[in-house]
Amino acid sequence: MSKDLFSNQSDIYARYRPGYPPELIDYILQFVAGRDTAWDCATGNGQAALLLASHFSLVQATDISGKQIANSKKHPRIQYAIAKEESTPFAEQSFDLITVAQAYHWFNFKGFKQEAKRLLKPTGVVAVWGYSMVSSEYDKLNEMIAIFYNDTVGPFWDAERKYVDDHYRTIPFPYEEFPAKEFFMEVQWNLEDLSGYLNTWSSVQHFIKAKGYNPVDELRSDLQMAWPLTESIVFRFPLFLRLGRIRK
Repeated sequence: MSKDLFSNQSDIYARYRPGYPPELIDYILQFVAGRDTAWDCATGNGQAALLLASHFSLVQATDISGKQIANSKKHPRIQYAIAKEESTPFAEQSFDLITVAQAYHWFNFKGFKQEAKRLLKPTGVVAVWGYSMVSSEYDKLNEMIAIFYNDTVGPFWDAERKYVDDHYRTIPFPYEEFPAKEFFMEVQWNLEDLSGYLNTWSSVQHFIKAKGYNPVDELRSDLQMAWPLTESIVFRFPLFLRLGRIRK
């Protein structure tokens, strides 16, 4: 079963996590035959589900965190439910597409594959993606964020974080794979936005539990000293994708 590491900060997760580019969904849909139903597994607050709702008649969006579901983005074609990735209430061969956004590295891979095999239609597709380190055009800010990531909270990342650092190249993906493609997400953020995003990191929450204080507060003061003479700047995230079908 996947880990629930985001319930405690579900409100700031919904506010500060970046959205996914529509071009990502457009690319995935090239490999998907049907447009009836999709399952967004580990939906969080529904960012990916909302994009899928523009293309499918029905999107089933599940997460193990009730607090994440409570902060989800509502849409008439999205139905939210609490469920594990390896155990859902859905009928066999229900879905044309199964997606996992920025969560696959936490999964029970074997259990999820068995459930995906049960739920996918014969031509159905599994698509998983994630994104890694944020950066800007300002080297000093990038250096400070990198030190925070690797040194300050580095020891507090769960072991599964290595898959994100590897851009999912080393993650188990036992499917008949299609060509993948890399994308970028861009956001226009001020210092509050960046600090809010950093507070969504699971490593920061682990640090707070262990040390009793929030390391983002100190970093924010340092970032403020180095912030350029503008209120907001562009930050970029590299986004990586793997997709395929169940092997017959």
